[in-house]
Amino acid sequence: MTGLLTDLYQLTMAAGYFEAGKASETATFELFFRRLPRYRNYVLAAGLAQAIEFLLNLKFTSEEIDYLRGLPQFQRVSEGFFDALRCLRFTGDVFAMPEGTPIFANEPFLTVRAPLIEAQIVETYLLAAIGFQSLVATKASRIVEVAGGRAVVDFGARRAHSPEAGVLAGRASYIGGCIGTSNTETGFRYGIPVFGTAAHSWVQSFATESEAFARLQDLLGDATAYLIDTYDTIEGARTAAALGPPLWGVRLDSGNLVELSREVRRILDDAGLTNAKIMATSDLNEYKVLEFAAAGAPIDAFGVGTDLATSADSPTLGVVYKLVELDGRFTAKFSEDKQTLPGAKQVFRFANHDVIACSWECLGCGPGEPEAKALLRPVLLGGKLCEPLPTAAAARQNAADCVKRLPTAVRSLFDTGQDYRVEQSHELMALYEKVHDESGLLRHRHAD
Repeated sequence: MTGLLTDLYQLTMAAGYFEAGKASETATFELFFRRLPRYRNYVLAAGLAQAIEFLLNLKFTSEEIDYLRGLPQFQRVSEGFFDALRCLRFTGDVFAMPEGTPIFANEPFLTVRAPLIEAQIVETYLLAAIGFQSLVATKASRIVEVAGGRAVVDFGARRAHSPEAGVLAGRASYIGGCIGTSNTETGFRYGIPVFGTAAHSWVQSFATESEAFARLQDLLGDATAYLIDTYDTIEGARTAAALGPPLWGVRLDSGNLVELSREVRRILDDAGLTNAKIMATSDLNEYKVLEFAAAGAPIDAFGVGTDLATSADSPTLGVVYKLVELDGRFTAKFSEDKQTLPGAKQVFRFANHDVIACSWECLGCGPGEPEAKALLRPVLLGGKLCEPLPTAAAARQNAADCVKRLPTAVRSLFDTGQDYRVEQSHELMALYEKVHDESGLLRHRHAD
């Protein structure tokens, strides 16, 4: 995995650390977001598997090093730095929340402890891999929540921001609760169920709609799903009903889906096709799905595309990656609105709230204390996997279990005014005050 998948300033800083003799200092960085994204009451952690794959395969080829050597920003860098890049591999530790874990503002959900040069270079990739998939997994979770047990399938690959983004969006949406994806590469890579019907072009390519449906049925048998709105939805439903089994069901992609689904359901039932499913598509999102559910529309499954693969209503997650320790020294930012808390941390989840604590604290394990779960777990130690990462299916199950335990108000699509409570431990806040005071003394000394 190429080390060039980063921003230039990560590499110029790495060169600077090398020239200053700091490259091997042990650094601890934490990845988190300061504020929940717009319209979200929680975020589902996702993308860890891709982040770890990147770290395990991090390297620079000779061609890449020659490219960097030719950039004007590296003209004053010694040859030793390029030799170091040639040998560079990730040798550090990673602690992370399992994929599918709900997270909240200021909670570190990934911690990197490694030689400074290694920990710095990987920042860009980690932010991109985890930020994007977490957004999509969260969007999927919201849609699945309001679908009320009806199946949701990711149909977003064609509208994603790139083919690879479509693949990863399919994975993330599965973690968030979708039953599968239309993207076959996602299915191949990650063992995720794949689903599909047929396009309008299939129907248009035959002389009649009836012939198109019959040919599709010959091909797919029990998996047959007719797209019935190419010409006239109701007539399409009647044509499908006349052909009878085998079939899975029909898909509606336009018009008043509530009214059409009721009429189509009647047609199918009258033909004895009571087990045939109705799938709805057409620019769906969680709010439209909620409307269908509230109206009692007889829709069995939803195919959601653009809004899901792009998290359209809230397309950015402001993840940051901040230095909190360096060679045993605690570090923090004190700038307005962008303060950070010093030291490596642990997040403890109690029954109805979280506590961010210093990494050495052990909350919820003493006699008489409320039970708590430590969320950050070792994933890499010394650059080696502690154990195989959970599959996408296991992450999906974790998400379902965890989201189910969240308060109803937090699972709502809307701002209920009841935020999930996240506190800082007394020991962590005491450390913050200590580092803050020491920083002030240091600045005062320099001013003198």
